[in-house]
Amino acid sequence: MRRRAVTHSVHSGLRFQTRVQASKPPRIGAIKKGCSVKKIEAIIKPFKLDDVKEALQEIGLQGMTVVEAKGFGRQKGHTELYRGAEYVVDFLPKLKVEVVVADDQVDAALEAIQKAAKTGKIGDGKIFVLDVHNVVRIRTGETGQAAV
Repeated sequence: MRRRAVTHSVHSGLRFQTRVQASKPPRIGAIKKGCSVKKIEAIIKPFKLDDVKEALQEIGLQGMTVVEAKGFGRQKGHTELYRGAEYVVDFLPKLKVEVVVADDQVDAALEAIQKAAKTGKIGDGKIFVLDVHNVVRIRTGETGQAAV
């Protein structure tokens, strides 16, 4: 328990201290039991972003985070010709789309992302689903599904 000293001044110029016991601040990052939220991370081709965004909006999801990334999988890059010289491009440009959803929306979100991002060719990407222990909305302090 933290204590802090508060100094008060009296009209006669005498000073005295009183100890005020402060309560512990609430633990914001505490894991909330029963917080059934998942994080979906999808690695997609950059030109498919608008299709994925529209598909997620159609099922009622409002927020997402998009990060530019480079990587390779089975596709293993490709070669390009530039001014007569051949270059190997190992890391291909991709986008990582992150969405946090309630458990009951996971299947719909997965289906929407998969349908929107699919071209049928190698390098379409991957989708990962992760457990989220807690969510805190910074502005209001809401936690769990209310913060999503």
